[in-house]
Amino acid sequence: MSSTSESPSTSDHLLGASDIRELAAKLGVKPTKQRGQNFVIDGNTVRRIVRAGGVTAEDAVVEVGPGLGSLTLALLEVAEHVTAVEIDPLLAEHLPATIAARMPEQAKNFDLVFSDAMEVTELPGPAPTALVANLPYNVAVPVLLHMLATFPSIERTLVMVQSEVADRLAAKPGNKVYGVPSVKANWYADVKRAGAIGRNVFWPAPNVDSGLVSLVRREPPRTTATRTEVFAVVDAAFAQRRKTLRAALAGWAGSPAGAEEALAAAGIDHKLRGEMLTVEQFAAIAEHKPKSQAL
Repeated sequence: MSSTSESPSTSDHLLGASDIRELAAKLGVKPTKQRGQNFVIDGNTVRRIVRAGGVTAEDAVVEVGPGLGSLTLALLEVAEHVTAVEIDPLLAEHLPATIAARMPEQAKNFDLVFSDAMEVTELPGPAPTALVANLPYNVAVPVLLHMLATFPSIERTLVMVQSEVADRLAAKPGNKVYGVPSVKANWYADVKRAGAIGRNVFWPAPNVDSGLVSLVRREPPRTTATRTEVFAVVDAAFAQRRKTLRAALAGWAGSPAGAEEALAAAGIDHKLRGEMLTVEQFAAIAEHKPKSQAL
């Protein structure tokens, strides 16, 4: 390995723009749109993400899509342990060497899982307390929801996603972009926007703006319905979001009359649309699914 691509300078062990490009060239890495690969090339940005995530020396952090290791190195500056999940075989193979070369004293606190994040059900090392990631834009929401569902020990999450996705995740009822991601994320956590990220901190620069989203774990709504049952109502309500709940939930309830009956029992006006309801209200509807249609 060349010293310029993997050895830390006297002032910094993070990866800068020239480090990223040189390392990518040496490895033959060509970022692909298919995997949503846009590598962060600015040290200030990755440290900002770590701060926004509230990462402490007591945290075991899981990172999805570490790429060449820009954010990983910044996380290792602070966290007790970092586990990175990478689907790209070339990147997964090389990342441990980058960590060992640039932060040898922290290498023992790092684990690499070569896998599709959507298929991960367990992680090495301590149970994760935080999720911090620059998520691939094309799979950001399903990956986020999968990780929150699979690892209840995750207390805090800070993800960088496409700005439009960040708006949807953090939207409140009544907002025009409030929808399935908003409701499902709120099942797990209190969600808010945590800042914007410019395009010039990435290589290659994406064609869209990016945003940070903070999620702080909280107890799910108190309900006799399961998460699967509640999410089925959410999916039905937004599959035809321009329709009233009575019409949109007809298939779920077995008929428009059945939907109206469930809505009345939940104390919700059947003329409303799904974009007006909280996750708690969706849970209430799920509790009153007509018996003949119950899961």
